[in-house]
Amino acid sequence: MAEVLSNMARHNHEEVIFVQNKDANLRAIIGIHSTVLGPALGGLRVWNYECEEDAIDDALRLAEGMTYKAAAAGLKVGGGKAVIIADPRRDKTPEMFRAMGRAIEKLNGRYITAEDVGTSVEDMKYLRETTKYVAGMDMNDGGSGDPSPTTANGVFESIQACVEEVWGRDSLDGLKVALQGVGHVGYLLCRKLKNAGAALVVSDLYPPNVEKARTDFGVEAVAPNEIYEQEVDVFAPCALGAVINDKTIPRLRCRIVAGSANNQLKDVEKHGRALDEKGILYAPDFVANAGGLINIYYRDIQGMPCDEEAWSPTGIYENMKKVFETSKCDNIPTFEAANRLAMSRIAKGCGNEVAAE
Repeated sequence: MAEVLSNMARHNHEEVIFVQNKDANLRAIIGIHSTVLGPALGGLRVWNYECEEDAIDDALRLAEGMTYKAAAAGLKVGGGKAVIIADPRRDKTPEMFRAMGRAIEKLNGRYITAEDVGTSVEDMKYLRETTKYVAGMDMNDGGSGDPSPTTANGVFESIQACVEEVWGRDSLDGLKVALQGVGHVGYLLCRKLKNAGAALVVSDLYPPNVEKARTDFGVEAVAPNEIYEQEVDVFAPCALGAVINDKTIPRLRCRIVAGSANNQLKDVEKHGRALDEKGILYAPDFVANAGGLINIYYRDIQGMPCDEEAWSPTGIYENMKKVFETSKCDNIPTFEAANRLAMSRIAKGCGNEVAAE
C-alpha cells in the first residue's frame, strides 16, 4: 500500500479505488488520475495479470496516459482507467460486469468507462444495466459503437505524418511495417496499411489473430519474440505497453515507432531519449492512438450523430506534426514535445496563462 501511495503522489493521481465482489468473481482497480478538465474518461481492461501489483501499476499508468491523451487532443475530459484481474477469454460473465457497474455508479460520474483490451461492446451492455456512466455502447443502443476503427484511422494518420517527417514523402507504398498485435485495432490497421501499398510482418500472442491476418492480407508472420528485430521501416506496437525497454531497443531495426498500444515506453524519460539517440522517430502513443477517445468524446459526451459512416478522427495528423515541429525547434525528443502539448492545454483549461502553442 505504501508503494501505491508513493506512485499516486509522484504522478499526481487523485484517487484509486479497489473493488471486490467474490460472488461475481470480481477483483478490480479504478484509477482516477485527473478531473481538472472534466470527468475522468478511460476504458475498462480485462487482463490476466500475474499479481495485483501489476494490475495496480497498469491502472495508474493507463489513467495518467488518458489525461495526457485527452489534453493533447483538446478534449474537455480528464484521465481514468479501470482494470479487472481475470482471463478475458475464460472468466468474463454478465454478473462480473454488473458488479463492476455498481462500483462505477458509486463514483457519481467522476469516472466514465468504455471498451479497452479484453472488453467488447457486448460487455458494455451489462455494465449499462447497473451504471449510466458508460460510453462506447452499440450504435443500435444509441452509443458510439466500437472505437477500434477510429483508433486505427488515427494511428494510420500518425504513420503518415512520421513517413513525411523522415523521408519527405506522402505515400506508404513500398514501405515495410512490423505490427506487434493484430487484434481489433491491429487488424484494422493492417487493412489500411495493406491498401496503402505497405508490406507487413506481424506477430500476436493469440495464434487465431495471426491466421486471420495472414488469410485476409497475405502478411508475413513471425514468433512474438522475433518481431522486434525485423528489418522494417516502421515498428507498430498494437498490443500491451512497456514493450520499448532496455532489452528491446537494441534489437529494433526501424526508423519509426508508431502504434496503438498505450504506454509503449517502459520508462518514458529513459527510453524516449534512447530512441531519439538511436535515430528512431517515436510517435508519442497518447497522440497517435487518440482516435477512439475522440470518437467517444464527440459522439457519446457531446452528442454528435452516430450515423456518419465516413466519420474519422480529426486533428491527430496535425497534432503529430506539431509535436515534430516542437521537437525540432526546441531540440528535444518527441515524447517531451508531446508532454508539453498536453500540459499546455491542461493549463489553458485551468485558466492559466501559457505560451502560445
